[in-house]
Amino acid sequence: MEDIRRAIFAFALQNAVKHRSLPKGGTVMGMVMARYPEFRKRSSEISSLLPGVLDEVASLSHEERENLLVELAPELVEEIQRKKTRVKELPALEGAEKGVVMRFAPNPSGPLHLGHARAAVLNDAYVRKYGGKYILRIEDTDPKRVDTDAYAMVREDIEWLGISVHEIIYQSDRFDLYYTLAQELIGKGGAYVCTCENEQFRELKLAKKPCPCRDGEVETNLELWQEMLEGEFTEGTASVRVRTDLDHPDPAMRDYPIFRILNSPPHPRMEAQVYPLMNFSVAVDDHTLGVTHVIRGKDHIANTGRQRYIFDYFGWKPPVYRHYGRMSIEGVVLSTSQMREGIQDGRFQGWDDIRLGTLRALARRGIRPQAVRDAMEEIGIGETDISFSWENLFAKNRAIVDPEANRYFFVPDPVEVSISDAPEQTAHALLHPGDAERGRRDIHFSGRALLPGEEIRDVPGMVRLKDLFNVTLRQEHGIMELTYGGESLAVAREAGAPIIQWLPPDAAVPCTLVTPAGERQGACEQGARTEAGRVVQFERIGFARIDSVSPEGIIAYFTHK
Repeated sequence: MEDIRRAIFAFALQNAVKHRSLPKGGTVMGMVMARYPEFRKRSSEISSLLPGVLDEVASLSHEERENLLVELAPELVEEIQRKKTRVKELPALEGAEKGVVMRFAPNPSGPLHLGHARAAVLNDAYVRKYGGKYILRIEDTDPKRVDTDAYAMVREDIEWLGISVHEIIYQSDRFDLYYTLAQELIGKGGAYVCTCENEQFRELKLAKKPCPCRDGEVETNLELWQEMLEGEFTEGTASVRVRTDLDHPDPAMRDYPIFRILNSPPHPRMEAQVYPLMNFSVAVDDHTLGVTHVIRGKDHIANTGRQRYIFDYFGWKPPVYRHYGRMSIEGVVLSTSQMREGIQDGRFQGWDDIRLGTLRALARRGIRPQAVRDAMEEIGIGETDISFSWENLFAKNRAIVDPEANRYFFVPDPVEVSISDAPEQTAHALLHPGDAERGRRDIHFSGRALLPGEEIRDVPGMVRLKDLFNVTLRQEHGIMELTYGGESLAVAREAGAPIIQWLPPDAAVPCTLVTPAGERQGACEQGARTEAGRVVQFERIGFARIDSVSPEGIIAYFTHK
C-alpha cells in the first residue's frame, strides 16, 4: 500500500503547489489513475488513504509542499513549469495605435460590484496598453436610480481598484448640451415630439405603422419641444422620439424615445423635468468627449444600433465598439435593489456584507484589488458567455497574500482536553515558513489543550498536534482519553495521523470567523491581536482578514482556502 500512498502524496503535493490550494480528493484520484492505470483496480485503497494524505498536505506551508515535491517527485515539478501558461494578451483594438479615449459609465444607484469591475478594469487596461485618456462618466440622468451616497462610493471603489482616471464627468451637469442638441436633431427632422398614449404607440409600432405625431412639421415639433422644457406637459404625456426605420425587424429599434418628462422624484444635483434617456446622452457624450473605443457587454448590442442613428443624423464618426459575452456570477447577491432591500430589513449588515458581490465586500474579506484586476484581464473581451470563476480569483489573490500573511492557529468548536503523560514544553512555530527572519510564535503546552472538537470526535487512533507531538485517542465507556504518543513525525505519517492545530487554554483568544455561509466560533492565538486590518493564514483553515480586535476577542472574515 506504500506505493499507492506515495503516489497519492506526490500528486496531491503537485496540485497544491500548482494551484496554491488544497486539492479535492477526486482530482487527486483521477491524476493517480491516469498516470498509473494499474492502480485502477485498487480504487478502494486509494479512497481510504486520501483523507489522511490530504490532511497532511493541508498541514504544510506552500514552501514545505514545494520542498517535499522536489524531494519526492522532481519530474512533477518539471510538469508544473512546462504547463505554466503565459499571461494572456488583450486582443488589439482597431485604430488604437495613436492612443485611445475610453470611458467607464456606471449609474450611481449603489456601490460597484464584480460585474462593474470587468468593464472598469478592461477599459483601464487598454488605456495602459495604448496610452491615452480614461473618463469616469457618472450616468445620473434617471433620478429614480440615483442614490446620493453612491456618488462617493463609486469614486472610492474606482480608487480601490487602482483605476487611473483622468477626468470625471457627471451627466447631470450636461443637460444644457443635451437640450441644445435635441433641438438641433428635431430641426434636422431626425426626431419628433410624440404625445401618443404608450399603448397606442406600442400597437402602431408592432404593426410597423407611424404614429400620428410622426408626420408633424419641424416647426410644430420645435414648438412642442419648447413647451416640454417650459413645463406645459406632465409626466407621461409627451416624449421625444428618434425617427428610425419602421420596417426594422427589431420592434425596439423603431422610433425609440430619447427624452421623457419626470415630475418626481427630484434630482439631487439639479432641477429638471425633461430628462434625456440613455441612448441619447451616451451618444452625445461619446462624441463630444472624444471617446474612441467603447467596450461593453453583449446586452448593449441593440443600444449600439440605436445610437448609430444619432451619430448618422449628426454626421459624427462613431467609436469602435467591442461587445463581450455575459459573465454569470454565482454565490453572491449582485442586484442593487435586492442589496438595498436586504440592508434596510436587516438581512445584510451593509454594502460590505461578504454575502454580497460588491467590491467593498471583497475588500472586507481580504481580496486584493490586483487579484480582481488580474482575474478580469484574464477573462478579457471574448464574445462567449462565461461563468465567473471564484477559484481563479482566489488563486490570484492567494499568490499575493500568501507571502505576506503571518500564520496562526485558529481552533473551531474548541474542546478543552487533558493529555496524559505529555511533557510540558513549548512549540516554536514560524510566523511565516518562508521567512524565518520574521520571527516565531512560542506556544506553551502544560498538560491541557484546546483541540478542534469536530475533528477529534471523528478521528480514531492518532493525531499529531502541529509543531508539538503525537497524541493517541481512544474511547473508554463513552469518554475520550488522550495520551502522549511520542515526538516522531515519521511515526505519525506512517500511521496516517492527521496533523491538527491546538492552543493552550490560558492563552487563547475568543475568535469569530465570519464566512459567507455563517459564523464559526472558536479561539485563536494572542498574536492575531496585532494583525487588525491585515490578512493572516489560520493554519488548516484558510486565509482570513482580521476585521476587529477588542477586549472581548477577535472578529475575522474568511477570505478563502
